[in-house]
Parts: sequence; C-alpha cells; structure tokens
Amino acid sequence: MGANHAHPPSSRRTVMAGLAVLVPLAIITLAGLLWLWPDGTVSTGTAGSGEQSSVQRVTGTVTGITLKKCPAVTDGAPQPDPATCGNADVRVEGGQTVTLRLPSGPGAQHFAAGDDVILLRDADGNHQISDHDRSTPLWLFGAAFALAVIAFGRWRGVTALVGLAVTFVLLLTFVIPGILEGEPPLLVAIVGASAIMLLVLYLTHGFSLATSMAVLGTLASLALTGLLSYGALGFARLNGITDDSALALDMSLKIDTQGLLLASIIIGALGVLDDVTVTQAVTVAELAHANPSYGFARLYRAAGRIGRAHIASVINTIILAYAGASLPLLLLFSIGQQPLGEVLTTPVIAQEIVRSIVGTLGLIAAVPITTALAALTASRHHPEEDAQKPAARQDAAESFFTPHAHQHGPAQPPAERPARHRRRAST
Repeated sequence: MGANHAHPPSSRRTVMAGLAVLVPLAIITLAGLLWLWPDGTVSTGTAGSGEQSSVQRVTGTVTGITLKKCPAVTDGAPQPDPATCGNADVRVEGGQTVTLRLPSGPGAQHFAAGDDVILLRDADGNHQISDHDRSTPLWLFGAAFALAVIAFGRWRGVTALVGLAVTFVLLLTFVIPGILEGEPPLLVAIVGASAIMLLVLYLTHGFSLATSMAVLGTLASLALTGLLSYGALGFARLNGITDDSALALDMSLKIDTQGLLLASIIIGALGVLDDVTVTQAVTVAELAHANPSYGFARLYRAAGRIGRAHIASVINTIILAYAGASLPLLLLFSIGQQPLGEVLTTPVIAQEIVRSIVGTLGLIAAVPITTALAALTASRHHPEEDAQKPAARQDAAESFFTPHAHQHGPAQPPAERPARHRRRAST
C-alpha cells in the first residue's frame, strides 16, 4: 500500500496544475458560447426565401411504372437511360394518386413500384418526383449502429452515443448558424471545438486524471494545428474558394471563406485528435497500473512506442480518407491527362494537401504532449528521481540474481543447519 502512495503531494500538485488550466478553459468556453450563440437572424437573401416558402416536400409511394420510348436527341447529346423514360403512378400522403413523369437526364435515378419517394409540391398543387425517401433505411442503419456500439461498449457505448448526439447538437445549433449569421468562422470553430472537446471527452470517458490529460493534450495540439493552418494557408495563398458552394457563400452571405477553411481544418482535426490523445492517456494509465514501479521516463518511452505505431496507421487513414472523398475529382484529372505537377497545384487539390499535412503535424505533436502529461500524472515518483532509479534497479537486479543461501552457503550459519535437521528427525 505504501508504494501506491509514495508521493501524494506530487499527485496533488499535478491535479491542481491541471485544474488551473481546465477551469479557466471551461469558463472561457462557456462565455464564448453565450457571446456567440446565434439568435436566429440568418440572412439568406430575398430571392431564395420566396422560392423555398412556395415549394413543399411531401412523401409518397410508387404504385406503378409505365415505360415509354425515349425521345430522339440531337447528335452529340448524351443518350437518355431507357429506364428513366415514362411515367410513374404515385400515391401521395393522404391517399391521392397522381401520374408523374419520371426524372430523366444525366444522373437520373431509377424508380420501381413500391419505392418510397420525395415529391415537390408547388403553390398550385402540382407534384414532381424529386428523390427516393431514405428515412426508413437510415433509421435502420442508425438503430443497427447504436445496438452494435452498446453491445460492445455497454455503458461506455451509451455515453459515447450521448457524446455523439452532443456533437451534432453543437454543430447544428451553434457552429453552422453562428457562421451563417456572419460571426468569424475561425472564432466560432474554436469555441465550438472547445465545447465539444470538454463535454464529449468527460461525458464519454468520465472525470479522471487520464481524461483531463487527454483534454490538455487535445487543447495543446489543437492550438498548434490552428497556428500551423493559419500560416500554411497564407503561405500557399489559399482563400478557401475551390468550388461553386464556397463561391456562392462568398457572394451571397459574405462569409470569410478562408476563415471557413480554417474552421473546417480545426473541427476535422478534433475528430482525430481526441482519438489519439485518449488512447495515449489510457495507455499510460494502464501501463502504470500494470507496472507500479515505472517512473516518468519508462512510462513515457513505453507509451511513446505505442503512440508511434498508432500515428503510423492514422496517417495512412487520413490520406485514404481524403483520397476517397476526392475520388471523382481525381478521376476527372486523370481523364484530362494533366501532368501531375499541374494537378497538385490546383486550388482544390492543394487545399486538401495542406489540410492533410497540417492535420498530420497536429497528430504527431499530440503523442509526445499527451504522453508526457499522462506519464507525469501516473508516475508514482517525482520526475527528478528517475535519474536515481537505474542504480536502485541495478541493486534489485543484483539481489535477484545473487545465488541463494542453500546453493553457496552463508545465508545461515552452518552450525544452525544440523540443529534444524535434528529437529526434523525427532519429529
């Protein structure tokens, strides 16, 4: 028992040092949420608001499909898909059945009898098939996901799902509306990421020193990622406008697109940083529990080896994730047979390269930072005493490998042995 509490003052100092950072962080985050919380006055323009109010989305079910011969097209125009030429009988919610033309043209979806669909209804009551209704499949996927998480994680899985819900709520009620109202995207992202980090990590992993060290490691790494992102975007001269969506936001809502890009990098980095930092903090705690004699240096080296293996796999994951998201664009570049140098320097690809490199640098920094904080907390001894431990371990090793008394004698006086043998013989 004494070994487990060799230096309680050191643990108390570590706790107080952590609280000295976490409590002001929580207060500043709460103040930022209250200050930047959107009030609902989002300006979306006058042209779009009238069109949105006059069109309603309703659901229906396809009861029958009647295919027809596709009309002739001019030379050079794409040929329509025969499965999209014809009419569909749709039973609209409420019982009304209407006959509508199937959507046609490039990228048109296929519909069959029994499909649930989304319809657009204008002010005159006319309907148009818009898309498949995916509500039921998505609910089933969500239920299967929740059951799998709870079955494996049990109570920890339940808290993870609650943390996921908190993340979605903050993104949908604070981050996105705050940016749409004209608040600085970078500031909104920093406050939102801090709130998500504090709420989700403590809710999912509980209030413990390991979680606190993961929070501090995430905070430090996130700050470094933000600084690197700011410098990298300025150095690479990226303004965040790489597609029609960003251009529309810049023209209609006057949103700082470069700040929006910085915000996306910070929020995206948080999703991977908390994985790395929590893993490192828990790894150090488990190593300290399994090896109570480990000091700061040995805990740091052992957990650092695990962290390097984790980072090596995460880097590949990040690159593959970005490549998968940009696969259609990469295919277009390949068809165009552009030189690789020209492809890499295009704004959309250069933006993803900068995003990947900056996020990876933040992840790499998260391992030593979090490992050092967690090792300092989990160590049973002062870090200054690590230099004195090799001598103590050497003495222990020599006593362990020293031959026992019964092999080479003098652990007991030779005179006592016959007496012990006589006692055994008499019994």
